[in-house]
Amino acid sequence: MKKTIKKNLKIHIRTGDRVKILAGKHRNEEGTVLQVFPKVYRAIVQDKNIVARHVKPSAQNPKGAIQRHPSPIHISNLMLIDPVSGEPTRVGRKHNEADKLQRYAKKTGNFIKNV
Repeated sequence: MKKTIKKNLKIHIRTGDRVKILAGKHRNEEGTVLQVFPKVYRAIVQDKNIVARHVKPSAQNPKGAIQRHPSPIHISNLMLIDPVSGEPTRVGRKHNEADKLQRYAKKTGNFIKNV
C-alpha cells in the first residue's frame, strides 16, 4: 500500500534546484534535484541515494542484470542552496514587484529564480 500525505503541504524545492542533504548516508553533500514527487513528499537528487535493482533474465537480456537507480529522498531531509550566496537557506514565499507569489531565501532575502 502506498503512503500519501493527506495535507496539502507546500514543497519548498523544485526540479533543477541545488540542494544540501541533511540526513542519511549522503549527509552534508550537495546535488541537483532531478524529479519531485509532491504526493509522497519526496525528491530524487542526481547521483545520490543509489540503490541496486536486480533484473530477471528475459529475451532481450538473457543473463539478467543488476541496475543502479537513484532512490527518492524525503523533502524534509533536503535544504535549498541559495543561488546567490551558495549557502543553505530556508525558503519563504512573498509577492514580488509584479505582485506574483515567488520563493525567496530567508537568509539573504533574495528572490529565487524559477528554473
